[in-house]
Amino acid sequence: MTPTVLTIAGSDSGGGAGIQADLKTVSALGCYGASVITAVTAQNTRGVAAVHLMPPDLIGAQIDAVLDDIAVHAIKIGMAGSPAAIAAVAAALRDCPIPVVLDPVMIAKSGDVLMGDEAIPALLRELLPLAHVLTPNLPEAARLLGVPPADTESAALAQGRALRALGPGHVLMKGGHAADAQCTDLLVGPDGTARFSSPRIRTRNTHGTGCALSAAIAAGLAQGLAVADAVGRAHDWLHDAIRAADALHVGGGNGPVHHFHALWPRRAEAAA
Repeated sequence: MTPTVLTIAGSDSGGGAGIQADLKTVSALGCYGASVITAVTAQNTRGVAAVHLMPPDLIGAQIDAVLDDIAVHAIKIGMAGSPAAIAAVAAALRDCPIPVVLDPVMIAKSGDVLMGDEAIPALLRELLPLAHVLTPNLPEAARLLGVPPADTESAALAQGRALRALGPGHVLMKGGHAADAQCTDLLVGPDGTARFSSPRIRTRNTHGTGCALSAAIAAGLAQGLAVADAVGRAHDWLHDAIRAADALHVGGGNGPVHHFHALWPRRAEAAA
């Protein structure tokens, strides 16, 4: 049976983040992708022009339709957008035994707000306890906790532990917003912490990195990997996707990562 990942997230018309990035990621890593759309955004590499949230009952109906027919092995949750949408997702997944990767999407790479302050209590109350892995970046972690962003590794670890105390099984504190020469992600779990580090790459083409990383972790869980192994593989895969991003030449702003960096060169070589 092909491992299947269900992504519950918003649509990005530019294709670099959200549902589109998730489906590209899980496909690149050998999984089948199913989707539930929580919002439709009008955006490109330069910014978000408009956002339309899906009705909560339609979000729930999409989840029910997929789970009623398709064997899903992992679930990734991205942009929910509103307290009502969060409640609909939580209600549909409340008794679901499938591992959930929760990426608390709040702000787009362009700086546009995708989740208002009014939705944070619902996110904390409804979705964090359902998460097998929570994947905040440093600003998101700080906003969830109501504190300043961590500026040291020890502060990031402390915030990861504080978030884990709210219900997630594991918390991955992503280091993409730090200023260090190394990009370091810190995994806080029941058995301690793990550190994943790669050289920081100078590029503006990092649109959708959070979506891709969380979807890659979900793909690993769907394939039966332990959490630390799924995170390690996802970290390395995303590093290579960022390193290859400039070759895509998509848009005039923050372009997407190269989700198919490991596949397209091979295809070209085979054709030659």
